[in-house]
Amino acid sequence: MTQDPASVRIDTSKPHPARMYDWFLGGKDNYPVDEAMARQLLTVDARGRDMARVNRAFMHRAIRWLSAHGVRQYLDVGTGIPTEPNLHQIAQEAAPESRIVYCDNDPIVLAHAAALLRSTPEGATEYIQADAREPEIILERAGKVLDFDQPIALSMLALLHFVGDEDGAYELVSKIVDKLAPGSYLVLSHVTGDFDPEGAAKAAAMYKARGLTLRPRSRDELAAFFDGLEFVEPGVSLTAEWHPELGEPVPVQGDDPIPGWAAVARKP
Repeated sequence: MTQDPASVRIDTSKPHPARMYDWFLGGKDNYPVDEAMARQLLTVDARGRDMARVNRAFMHRAIRWLSAHGVRQYLDVGTGIPTEPNLHQIAQEAAPESRIVYCDNDPIVLAHAAALLRSTPEGATEYIQADAREPEIILERAGKVLDFDQPIALSMLALLHFVGDEDGAYELVSKIVDKLAPGSYLVLSHVTGDFDPEGAAKAAAMYKARGLTLRPRSRDELAAFFDGLEFVEPGVSLTAEWHPELGEPVPVQGDDPIPGWAAVARKP
């Protein structure tokens, strides 16, 4: 199923969120255009690196919680460049039989897909090269690895703020959630402008100038993605404050909240 990495071409003429995220995390799988954009964003909020690390730590905690509550299948859309520990490593450490499908649209992620495919013998991992705005393709390909008659955790972490309302952000989530079995979960994290609307608007303008989308959403707007689902306590919370007991604290600059919301909810 996984496409041959040698068959794809990487566009280095404009920044890509996955590569910028890699730069914020201290990775090396990015290009000057990505670093330039990331550094420009730091002029709006100097805690860009903190935001990336806080989001990554949320993923670790959420997967630990899900594993402890019996989840054994995961569909991770907007995977990004592999950074250990990856989702499947956490899930399979807790339950070796776990099955994970990763999905991203950046060819550089495909180039590193081998790191995402080192499954335990009991479990499985697979990588899909597809855009989040193509839910039908994602569902069809993921169905070759995951059993959609059994619960699946759908994670879209730091992804949906790159999908505008005009591109059907809410619809693409609901199309996948509608196909999930009862007992499945939706896991989201999202940038917000609730604490600094002016800064969020500046960041969105920077993205627009590069031909990219950044759509920060409010707490209520994030909650709307979970329509019909049952929130896991504490509901929508600051990304850094979702079940902090499940991981090590992430040191950040200053005392102001890292501007992001996160939540996990169950499909009844």
